[in-house]
Amino acid sequence: MSNLVQIVQELQAKRSELHHELTRVDAAIEALRGLDGRKSAIKAGTTTTGPKPRRVMSLSARRRIAAAQRARWAKVRAQKKAA
Repeated sequence: MSNLVQIVQELQAKRSELHHELTRVDAAIEALRGLDGRKSAIKAGTTTTGPKPRRVMSLSARRRIAAAQRARWAKVRAQKKAA
């Protein structure tokens, strides 16, 4: 009977050791996921539900986009006048 108690104690010690190692592996996975710049970590087998991080646009790019949009609207107004 004492042999059975010893086996149970060894298995509990091994379980505790494995739990500690699993915790360390999970922490390492979360740290690596944090390196890609996302705010929400992706868990294995699931999809993200949070918003994507916002993209940064330079001032010159915003000005070019605004100028192109103004040109498109000017073209639409010119076609309306001609008709």
